[in-house]
Amino acid sequence: MKIQDFDFDLPAELIAQFPAEQRSSSRMLHLHGTSGDMQDTVFADLPSFLRAGDVMVLNDTRVIKARLWGMKDSGGKVEVMVERVLDGHCVLAVIRSSHAPKLGTQLMLAGALTVTVLDRENDFYTLRFEHPSTVSELLERYGSLPLPPYIGRPVTQFDEDRYQTVYAQHAGAVAAPTAGLHFDEAMLESIRAMGVVTVQVTLHVGAGTFQPVRVENIADHKMHREVFHVPVETVTAIRDAKAVGGRVLAVGTTTLRALESAAAANDGELQPGYGDTDIFITPGYRLRVVERLLTNFHLPRSTLLMLVATFAGLDHIQRAYQHAINQHYRFFSYGDVMLIERQS
Repeated sequence: MKIQDFDFDLPAELIAQFPAEQRSSSRMLHLHGTSGDMQDTVFADLPSFLRAGDVMVLNDTRVIKARLWGMKDSGGKVEVMVERVLDGHCVLAVIRSSHAPKLGTQLMLAGALTVTVLDRENDFYTLRFEHPSTVSELLERYGSLPLPPYIGRPVTQFDEDRYQTVYAQHAGAVAAPTAGLHFDEAMLESIRAMGVVTVQVTLHVGAGTFQPVRVENIADHKMHREVFHVPVETVTAIRDAKAVGGRVLAVGTTTLRALESAAAANDGELQPGYGDTDIFITPGYRLRVVERLLTNFHLPRSTLLMLVATFAGLDHIQRAYQHAINQHYRFFSYGDVMLIERQS
């Protein structure tokens, strides 16, 4: 397939710069992947689409304060975006500067942290923090929350709360699993009270989630790698639900990618799993685990748009996105949400 199949024109005013006033007050577009039928509704109505025995899977990753600013030893300005914490003192990061730093040089970040450039592979550098405290402690103290590039404003204290899910637990993401941002505690309690089982996976979202595909033929695209974990309890809950006709709802494309990665590693059978994934889900991919997907509206030419097109059918997604634009839905991380039934 060609990249043009996943392009669309989006008015700038529809890119949400702030979240809805209340987490659960967003709009929700319900799309049936087989018929293509659409229904305009609101996220607060989500429980009416669920029933006892269903399983809802959440990505419990937590966004780290991954962005740091500073200077090269030559005096030039740099911006460092941590992609992954490798151990207590080393990270994989993207560096933005007028000239790429040479290996062995040092950076001074946040006016307090000496960092040595150890290695480079493509766009990513391996950096070592020369400090007795751990990287995680230093990022929490000196780093800034990495809002997406299309949010054109400084980070506020409000973002410290609202750019994390209420169930965020395991630190490691540099972008939020945004479908989960719509849930508040009251919504989760209401869903559980119905008899819907909620379980977790972890997928640490990387900065590559915001990168457009730049090749003409999407089969030539190389996916970024992300760490995922699918625990035993989640696999058991999904198996039990499917045995009695329950449906699996993945909250977010990252949740779906974690589940499909665990299944792909075991010849299509969902098993507990931990490791790196670079799974690339495009039309033609056979989805094995999830019947329903809750997801925000995604960037043009993005791998996530390709994933939802796989889930619901490209024609249906194209129509749904045009409908959302016509009806002035809010797009991207702080925007509105879709509930998609998988195409049969």
